[in-house]
Amino acid sequence: MAVGAALGGCALVAASTTPAAAHGGGHGRDTRYVSLGDSYTAGPLIPQQVDANCARSDHNYPSIVAAARKATAFKDVSCSGATTDNMWKAQGTNEPQLDALNRDTGLVTVQIGGNDIGFSSIIGTCARLSSQDPTGDPCRRYYASSGIDQLTVAIARTAPKIDAVLRAVHARAPHARVLVVGYPDLLPDDGSGCYPAVPFAAEDFAYLRDTGKRLNLMLRLVAEWDRAGYVDTYGPTVGHDMCKAPDVRWIEPLQPASPAAPAHPNAKGEEAMARAVLERLDKGHGRD
Repeated sequence: MAVGAALGGCALVAASTTPAAAHGGGHGRDTRYVSLGDSYTAGPLIPQQVDANCARSDHNYPSIVAAARKATAFKDVSCSGATTDNMWKAQGTNEPQLDALNRDTGLVTVQIGGNDIGFSSIIGTCARLSSQDPTGDPCRRYYASSGIDQLTVAIARTAPKIDAVLRAVHARAPHARVLVVGYPDLLPDDGSGCYPAVPFAAEDFAYLRDTGKRLNLMLRLVAEWDRAGYVDTYGPTVGHDMCKAPDVRWIEPLQPASPAAPAHPNAKGEEAMARAVLERLDKGHGRD
């Protein structure tokens, strides 16, 4: 997902390639691992940043997964601000993400779609509108002013884009195990709020929570349709949203207290997503 103007408009550089651990691994073809995704994958501002232009960390969840699986080859081409278009189109000097795949790729994780629905602009809009009616739902009313919820429409319009990405992944890496990684829990799952620490109107917290859940449901359904596995990162991160105390939260608020982009996972959040991916891998192939 986008990390705002400070990061979203920057030039981007080519993918990094990280060698495997010295003793190799015993996990078969999936040890040749490629990570595709946006800033939730890249880990902007989390130390150490290995690609300042893509705001990519070497402690993001793909790096943790690669180390745990003792990957024999690892390419992390995730990039802050990426949309599904950037699977085929370069971001600055960062090559199209799909170009990292080949017939020898054994494992692919994909986390994309948030920027396609306009995640960054949604947060900015809802924060701006909150002052008009801090106890109400001005954000929901704004997006449903025509009688149809535009965020639900945006999610529906993104579904065929995710489908196209997964079809392209299968075509370029026909032997790979493919996992679609969902997005974590950003706001309290019970619908409660924490204004003004997180500047959304009281009733918009539940609306934005439900929007995130609809996005994840779409990703799960498209993954199922396209013979990919789905990694639920929402459930494992409930109780660690941006409204929680600094020592508890895994998602930073709009004014982060830990090294991370606003409304993005911190290092603990990336670790939680890595655990979810590893648990899914350990369950066996299933449909993926």
